Amino acid sequence: MLKRMFVSPDPGRLRLRSGLRAVLGIGLAVTVCGLAGHSLVAAITGGLAALLALFTVLDPTVRGQAVTTVLLPVVGFPVLALAALLHDRPVARSMVFLAVMGLGVYARRWGPRGHSLGVFAFMAFFTTQFLHTVPAQLPELYAAVALSLLASSTVRFGLWCYERGRPPALVPASVPGRGLARVTTRQAVQATAGGAVALAAGLLLSEQRWYWAVGATWWAFVNTTSRGETLVRGFRRVLGTLIGVPVGLAVVVPLHGAAVPSAVLVALGVFGIFYTAAVSYTWMMFSVTVLAGALYGLLGVLDPALLLLRLTETAAGALGAALAVLLVLPVTTHATTDAWIQRALRCVHACIAEATARLAGTPHADPAPRIAELEVLLGRVRMSLAPLVHPLSPLRARRARAEQVLALLDACANEVRGLASVAADPEASHDVRLTTACRRVETSVEALTAPDPERRADVSGIPPRSAATEPALAHLHGLERALAELAAPLRSAPGAPLIGA
Repeated sequence: MLKRMFVSPDPGRLRLRSGLRAVLGIGLAVTVCGLAGHSLVAAITGGLAALLALFTVLDPTVRGQAVTTVLLPVVGFPVLALAALLHDRPVARSMVFLAVMGLGVYARRWGPRGHSLGVFAFMAFFTTQFLHTVPAQLPELYAAVALSLLASSTVRFGLWCYERGRPPALVPASVPGRGLARVTTRQAVQATAGGAVALAAGLLLSEQRWYWAVGATWWAFVNTTSRGETLVRGFRRVLGTLIGVPVGLAVVVPLHGAAVPSAVLVALGVFGIFYTAAVSYTWMMFSVTVLAGALYGLLGVLDPALLLLRLTETAAGALGAALAVLLVLPVTTHATTDAWIQRALRCVHACIAEATARLAGTPHADPAPRIAELEVLLGRVRMSLAPLVHPLSPLRARRARAEQVLALLDACANEVRGLASVAADPEASHDVRLTTACRRVETSVEALTAPDPERRADVSGIPPRSAATEPALAHLHGLERALAELAAPLRSAPGAPLIGA
C-alpha cells in the first residue's frame, strides 16, 4: 500500500495538480464563507460541497463539468431541505434516506453526470445528519453552498483549469441491459437493502451517529460494478479507517479544536483524498478519517470514543454492503470481467487496423485515440479482477489465472503501442506481409470474443511466428503470441468461469 501511494506513476502530475487545486479551491470556498459572516457549521457545509464538486464531477469535457457543477444545487438543495425537515421524525427520515440512496445509485445509468448528481444528493442528506441541521439554518446553508461552489469553480474553471486544451477524458459506457439485467438497477436495489441493514446496525451502535454506517454502505457501491469489487472496497474502507483512527487519537485529539493546526490538518486530509484516490482506496479512506476527525475537533465534540465508534459504524456499513451484494440480485465478477475483457480485445483489433492503415498510407488513419481507449478499458479490467488478485483471496488457482490474463493483456497493449510508434514514423515503409499478419490478429480476436466457448479455444492453434526483422511485423507477431496464450484462461465454459467470485 505504501508503494502504491508514494511511487505510483503520476503522468502529467495530474494527481499532484488535483490535490493542490482541491486544497486551493476548498480553502477559498471556506474563506469566502468566513468573510461573508457564515457560522462554522455553514462554512463546513460549504467546504464539503466544494470538495464533492471537485472530487465527483468527472465529465469528459470541461464544458460538461461546468454544466454538472451548475446542476449540483438543483438536486442538492431540495434534499437538504427534506433532510432538515425530517430531522425529528426518525422513521420518515430513515425511509427517505434509503430512497435517496437507491435513486443515487440508479442515477449512474446516465453516465458521469448522473453519478455526480447522485453522490451530491446522498451527501446532502448525509451532511444534515453529520451537522444536525434544522430548518432554521437552511437559508444560511444554501448561501454557503452557493458561495462555495462559485469559489471552487473559479479555481477549477478559471485560475487553474489544467484540463483545458487536453483531449477529452474517455469514459467507457457500461454494458447495457434492461430491467434487472442492468447493473445500475441491481445495484440500486442492493444499496437500498444494504443501507437498511446498515441503518439498523448503526442505530444499535449509536442513536446519534448511526449515519456513518449508512455512509459506509453507500461508498462501497460507488465506482463498483460487481459483488467482488464491492466486497474489496468495503474491506479497504474498514482498513483505511482502522489505520486512521490511531492517527486521530495521536494527532487530532491533542489539538483540542485549535483553529490553525486543525485547519492545516484539514488541508492535508483534503490533499490526501485527491492524491491517493486513483491509486489506493485504503489510503484515501485514511485521509477521510483524519479529515473527519479534524472537523469534529473544530466542532468541539471529538474524543477517543467517537473515533472508535466511527470504526465500528464503518464495519457495520461494510457488513451491510457485503450481505446485500451476496444475497440480493448478485452481479458476478465473472460476468463483469468477461464483458470488459472482450471490449478490450475488440479495441486491440481496432488499434491494429488503424496502425496498419497508417502504414499503408491512409492519410486520416490514427491509432492514438484507440490506444487511449484501450488504456481506459484495461483499467476497467484491472478493477474487475482486483477481488481475485487481492493478496487475501483464498482462490489461489484462479488468482494465478487472473494474473496471467492481466500480464497477457498488458503484453498486447505494449505491442500495440510499439506498432503505433512505428506507424507514426513518416519514414516507415509498408510491407505487404502486414496485411496478412493483421488478418491473423483479426481472426484471433474474433475467436477470443466469440460467444461460443468452443470457438474461443481455436486461437490457441495458431502456430508461433518466427522473429521478424521488420519492427511492425515484430510487434504484430508478438501480439499474435500473446493472443494465442490468452486462449487458455479465457476458454472457460460458463459452468467453470475464469472468475468465480
